[in-house]
Amino acid sequence: MNPKKKIPPAGEIRQSQIITTFGAGSMVDLPNKSVIIGGLNHWTEKDCKTIKEERLAQYVQKVLGVASIQLKTPPIDEEEIGDRRIGITAFTFPHWFLAQVDQTIEIHGKKYRTRPLIPWGQLVKGKYLNEDRKSIAVVPVRFVQACPNGHISDINWHGFVRHELSCTNKTGRLWFDEGTASNDFSEIYVRCDRCYARRQLKDATIPNARNLGYCEGHRPWLGLDAITQEQCVSLKEHSQGNPEANRLLVRSASNAYFAQVVSAISIPDSDEKLRTAVDEIYEDFLQYAEDVDDIKRDRRKQKVANALEGFNDEIVWQEVQRRKSDQSVADKSLKQLEIETLLAQPEGDIDGDLPDSDFYARARNLDQLAPIYQEIFGDCIDRIVLVHRLREVVAQVGFTRFEPTLITTDGELDLGVNLAPLGLETDWVPAYENRGEGVFISFKPEAIATWLQKTTVKKRGQELLLGYDKWKKHKGIKSDWLPSLPYIMLHSLSHLLITAISLECGYSASAIRERIYASEAGYGILLHTGSSGSEGTLGGLIEVGKQIERYLKTALEMGHLCSNDPVCSQHKPADSQEDRYLHGAACHGCLLIAETSCERRNELLDRALVVRTVDAIGAEFFLDLTTL
Repeated sequence: MNPKKKIPPAGEIRQSQIITTFGAGSMVDLPNKSVIIGGLNHWTEKDCKTIKEERLAQYVQKVLGVASIQLKTPPIDEEEIGDRRIGITAFTFPHWFLAQVDQTIEIHGKKYRTRPLIPWGQLVKGKYLNEDRKSIAVVPVRFVQACPNGHISDINWHGFVRHELSCTNKTGRLWFDEGTASNDFSEIYVRCDRCYARRQLKDATIPNARNLGYCEGHRPWLGLDAITQEQCVSLKEHSQGNPEANRLLVRSASNAYFAQVVSAISIPDSDEKLRTAVDEIYEDFLQYAEDVDDIKRDRRKQKVANALEGFNDEIVWQEVQRRKSDQSVADKSLKQLEIETLLAQPEGDIDGDLPDSDFYARARNLDQLAPIYQEIFGDCIDRIVLVHRLREVVAQVGFTRFEPTLITTDGELDLGVNLAPLGLETDWVPAYENRGEGVFISFKPEAIATWLQKTTVKKRGQELLLGYDKWKKHKGIKSDWLPSLPYIMLHSLSHLLITAISLECGYSASAIRERIYASEAGYGILLHTGSSGSEGTLGGLIEVGKQIERYLKTALEMGHLCSNDPVCSQHKPADSQEDRYLHGAACHGCLLIAETSCERRNELLDRALVVRTVDAIGAEFFLDLTTL
């Protein structure tokens, strides 16, 4: 065997997937087994490239409570790497398997398909040896136990089947008896052939029954040296100090992993060129500078001199000092700086080639809108900005299971939620960047204020708020943050607009992402390409932006009627029978889109705030197009 021959990886995942879907602590099905992706301490960090986005890095520092942090890409597979293994370590999980035998058993007059439940330590070369010493293939068991704080572990199957979780007797072969192929938990039993105990898997799903015991803080993605921590305390009952109970988790279910990510749009400012110049040489040279004289000495090196050309030593030293003291570039929120920049863009067309920069935008002259569009949008739209160059950086700060964290309308995480760590003590988090284009629409604050004063709007707001309160109570979430009606309205309009645009612009709906701004700084919608590949720079959104009023009109027409009306339009957010507390008039037939495009996982939506629906509650922001 050639010792320098590159060993093929067990699987491959795109960089963006590593951060959003299959990050540290997530479970992935490989052809022959299931694994849990290792924490950052098990990634080959020297193969991760640094991403510079200081505003985002400073916000991540605040979320994680650390002194400094770097944003880095996940490891990149390279052809010329020699005999060194690169990539991300994954650990076998779960450690229980079902043998693929074709057996049935009859119990109480009913036939069940039965298969041996085998722990990993009893497998021979990854196979199960039956009584005839014949090797039989196995598959990982579908069920594990976890808690909302991200901890996860194997179920104590011997203790579960015997109704005694403290049981230490591991003798006896366990069997999985399945009555149907419908995956109904009431038709699945765990059985011990030694003590004849048998228990229905449905018992593990009974709320507040504690049939799987209490969480002990297992963190297998961090490696064998950090499998457990202190007993996990329930966030819901933190004041009483009660431990968090384990819950049954289907490892391939959509609620098995919620990556908690934050993002920022790279925007220019007065010191951008200085910071970019310092970025090029900071890690290799300037981070070691003790005073301004060290800056002068470093200039003797050609690379430093080229990077700092045009900047005097005092200014460079001030920037180095700011970085060493971890001072923030600005105290404003991520979205506030972005909308201020977008609103400040001058009017005009492109003069020559686009500049080679992370951000370049120009506003349209709204006086050139056709009369029909002036009548519909003239009183509410403030600016339309074509963003020819745009860079978005997305970073993962942690994850949860069962329920995602609460995200405010400023795009920031609610810090009252426990995040599972991505690794042991680390000074970096995984991130990726998208480069593309976009179109921004801002709305007049006075139009929003007038709309909010309408009695029908206030009444609708109370209905939506009642649903939000029920949702928090149902999920056990304690937060003082409240969604605003302008945000819900703009968010709903954004979804309608993405659907209308994707039908004509050449982009798929999942390739367009939204960013909603609803604060004192301004109100607006930024639609931008969300693909890291070539599809992000096809020019389609810029062409759409040149006639965005036509797509807005189409979006409003689409919002008037849903294929599920009148059921959709008459939905009450607080209706516990439907369990759609964060939706007003919204469903898969009208507002719900690909979750990769939505910044809030298809929550906080109501088209009744945008246009007149068949329910005619009178809370719409835009004119009734049927009267024009």
